[in-house]
Amino acid sequence: MKMFETILNNAKMATLWDVVDILLVAFLFYRLMRFLRNTNAQKLFQGLIAMVVITILSDLAQLHVIYYIMETVMQVGILALVIIFQPELRKMLEQFGSSKLSNLFSFGRNQEARTTDTAILQTIEAVNSLAWTKTGALIIFQREDSLQNIINTGTTINADVNAELLKNLFYNKAPLHDGAVVIADGRIAAAGCILPLSGKQNISKDLGTRHRAGLGQSENYDSLSVIVSEETGGISLAEGGILKQHLAPETLERLLTAKLMPEEDDQKPNLLERVKGWISK
Repeated sequence: MKMFETILNNAKMATLWDVVDILLVAFLFYRLMRFLRNTNAQKLFQGLIAMVVITILSDLAQLHVIYYIMETVMQVGILALVIIFQPELRKMLEQFGSSKLSNLFSFGRNQEARTTDTAILQTIEAVNSLAWTKTGALIIFQREDSLQNIINTGTTINADVNAELLKNLFYNKAPLHDGAVVIADGRIAAAGCILPLSGKQNISKDLGTRHRAGLGQSENYDSLSVIVSEETGGISLAEGGILKQHLAPETLERLLTAKLMPEEDDQKPNLLERVKGWISK
């Protein structure tokens, strides 16, 4: 009861800046969890959380020896984690800093929705044809995380998404067919892009470099990777380090629409509409 009374008294003294402080910490923790999801660091982070819980419980239970050991391990362990996971931490900060601020607002939502819908339909048409002819393809859809560093590894295209253009880019004698095509903001940003390979050890031996690159891309960013197998013509979709294989074109279309054009976003009024509502009141 004393603990609840303390929490209640602190809540009464909270100011607006305290609320902002809590929300910022929650947002940063959310971004951290998204970055660690389905990565090699996820289990290690879960172990770190368990150690923190054990440390707190040993302190509350007055288990002094266990508390001293856990506190010492925590002090040394956090420094060791920073050193060991320095590349991952740097990548997380780069992604956080390069995320598009325009996603905080909703200006031009309808136009963006139409552009995205067209990009999906054209991609499905191209993927269906590429799968039929067993032409390998790797198409990346950018979402919240900026893929500018990936785009910079390829050749700038900056064109509307067109099925014929996609098929020509992945034609096996075309100079850019080996790399990935990146679609950002409903347009083909670049082709021949180089992607990070997946670091997972339990990937099937039947999957080639194209699948490993698409899977690795989804492990490092929140983007979607559409993959067409050159050997079987099978269609796959990678998201969050998870690969969905043997998809029908209709299934791929439904998945892309659900991921790139969520219905709940369309139901929310954009910022301009909210301002108009406030003014009308």
